[in-house]
Amino acid sequence: MTSPTVPAASSPIRLCGIDDVLEGCALKVEHGGTAYAVYNVGGVYFVSDDMCTHGPGSLGEGELYGDIIECNFHGGQFNVRTGEVAGPPCMVPVRTYKVRVDGTDIFIEP
Repeated sequence: MTSPTVPAASSPIRLCGIDDVLEGCALKVEHGGTAYAVYNVGGVYFVSDDMCTHGPGSLGEGELYGDIIECNFHGGQFNVRTGEVAGPPCMVPVRTYKVRVDGTDIFIEP
């Protein structure tokens, strides 16, 4: 009799250092062929997919207003804490990730 195989837990992914993302700003970071947007909201870090769900805009290159990121392409808005749509023309939420800060490094759980 064999035991079922338990998949190995994925290792956290280091995206950048805390000094790379200024307070009130967003940063586009690429890792393993995937682009992420990292946000610094009052010293608390959040991460989402970088690609806007409405078009080819980069959220990491957008403008951050509190906890709302505005896409640099059509001006759609998302809440960086939840990924929920905060303003048109977007209708589909953006994927967010669990963030862990370890020392001066920002990690996400894949």
